[in-house]
Amino acid sequence: MNFAAWAVFLVAAVLEVGGNALIRAGLRGQRVTLIVTGALALASYGLVVNTVRWDFARLLGAYVAVFASLGVLFGRFVFRESVSLPTWFGLWLLVVGAIVIQVGE
Repeated sequence: MNFAAWAVFLVAAVLEVGGNALIRAGLRGQRVTLIVTGALALASYGLVVNTVRWDFARLLGAYVAVFASLGVLFGRFVFRESVSLPTWFGLWLLVVGAIVIQVGE
């Protein structure tokens, strides 16, 4: 586990979650430009996350925890949604799973 890989994961997660958020906002507000921008961000996420040269399973196993964490935080602070205790617990399970994947390699 190196810092550069986690920085790449963070950038990729911002692109993926942000792209989804833009598409969601575009659909709700009927704004095609937001939808297209969101689609470009989602395509960029795929390019960025795959710059880390790990085995695919290890790569996505760790990335899912970063993505899920950012997704929950976006839901809470960007969309002002209430996050339930089971969601926080599930997120915790994902993070623990990512740690197991990393330590086990």
